[in-house]
Amino acid sequence: MSNPLGDIEITDPQVMRALAHPVRMAILTQLRWRGPATATELSPHVGATPSVASWHLRQLAGCGLVQDAEPGPDRRQRRWEAVAKGFRFELGGEGEAGDAARGLALQMFLDVADLPQRWLTEVEPQLPPEWRRLGGLAHTRVALTPEELEQLGAAVEQLLAPYVTRAEQERPAGAQLVRLMRYVLPELPEGEDA
Repeated sequence: MSNPLGDIEITDPQVMRALAHPVRMAILTQLRWRGPATATELSPHVGATPSVASWHLRQLAGCGLVQDAEPGPDRRQRRWEAVAKGFRFELGGEGEAGDAARGLALQMFLDVADLPQRWLTEVEPQLPPEWRRLGGLAHTRVALTPEELEQLGAAVEQLLAPYVTRAEQERPAGAQLVRLMRYVLPELPEGEDA
């Protein structure tokens, strides 16, 4: 499968299990979205003390997910950055790899479970009209073969890639961050209960 978004591809079950920890997931999310930070700067956003955040950062570094960033104004403080804007892993394996992937997927679902409701009640009412009309959700159900679903996913990523990979200084005036959530949830064949 292609990787036009430049995501890190996680195949090691140990890395999946390490990332499935809520504090580590929160740290990686903060670094991916807000840029380089120290453990102290991350602490209030990830529900951990600076020393605990520092420990989790070292664990993430050991997994190859974060690295040292350029020093900030206070060169005594260690700054960290995500090594990529995103990550991907394959769901559906068997044994240890499958269990680890499902654990990571579950943590990711839990992390965003209340996000749509919070967006609708806290963010959407404050947006300007031109942004309000573009937000929302689509819930589409289609019949696809595995090959078609793979092609659809690749086409979506090709469409997103220029926006995901462009540098911050290349964003046009008026651009602001938009969260796109994509769940791909194949269903059981008709007549089989979930």
